[in-house]
Amino acid sequence: MDRLSQSQQQRISSAVSYLGLALVVIIIGLPMFWMLSSSLKTLGQIYTFPPRWIPSNPQWSNYQEAWNAVPFGRFYVNSIIITFFGAGLQIINGTLCAYAFAFLKFPFKNVLFLLVLAALMVPGEVVILPNFLFFGNKVREWFNLDTNWINTYQAIVLPGAATAFGTFLMRQGFMGLPRDVLDAAKVDGAGHMRTMFGIVLPMAKPIVITFALISIVNKWNDYLWPLIVTRTVEMRPITVGVRLLYDAEGNNNWGVIMAGTTFVVLPLIIVYIFAQRFIIDGLTAGATKG
Repeated sequence: MDRLSQSQQQRISSAVSYLGLALVVIIIGLPMFWMLSSSLKTLGQIYTFPPRWIPSNPQWSNYQEAWNAVPFGRFYVNSIIITFFGAGLQIINGTLCAYAFAFLKFPFKNVLFLLVLAALMVPGEVVILPNFLFFGNKVREWFNLDTNWINTYQAIVLPGAATAFGTFLMRQGFMGLPRDVLDAAKVDGAGHMRTMFGIVLPMAKPIVITFALISIVNKWNDYLWPLIVTRTVEMRPITVGVRLLYDAEGNNNWGVIMAGTTFVVLPLIIVYIFAQRFIIDGLTAGATKG
């Protein structure tokens, strides 16, 4: 009787878990589906009530109109450059700092790590003005340049090169690695670089991939800072460029705007589809080694 009761409790718990998961999928997926559906509708169909989730006559021309309305090709190039270098710098800096905080001994180590944790509490909007003034004036003075770095790739990428979140996340992951393997590498005479690239990073593959995906998504979706620091259409990433589809007078063709928004989201979906296998492999490897 007790076993039956326990079995029933497990079934109820599993059912609740699956129900909660399904609810989360619906909440996340419903806006995405509505975006894709609206991108294939006319303006009249979008305002139809009750709404029609499946367009009766898909308007594929919305995508062509959105692509031709603004230079999406240039926006893609800018976003790829910003994401590649921005996420790359964050991953490199986060990995090196996390390794140092996890395995090295140096003065004021705990104090410095507390400063990193404190940086997590600072809103990103607080540093926008100092960064803008630095790249607009101080860079020209310090490096004796003829022009400032406003409206350049380096002004978009460099302020986010350091990452307190990535340092904290990967440091916590590194701290959970088995110490006997690291001690064995030290006995064999392995230096820090060899230990990090040959032992630590392969063992911490799941956390590294997780942070890489978070960094890529954040850099691709970044809007406020690129909007402020860029002045020409040619330098703007796709998240800022899609804003040009909006009519200042409010006469917006929402089908075309949703098609442009799909251009923004589509690369992230593709990245996730391809990265999913690596995440599973990393988690499997991490579980096996653990």
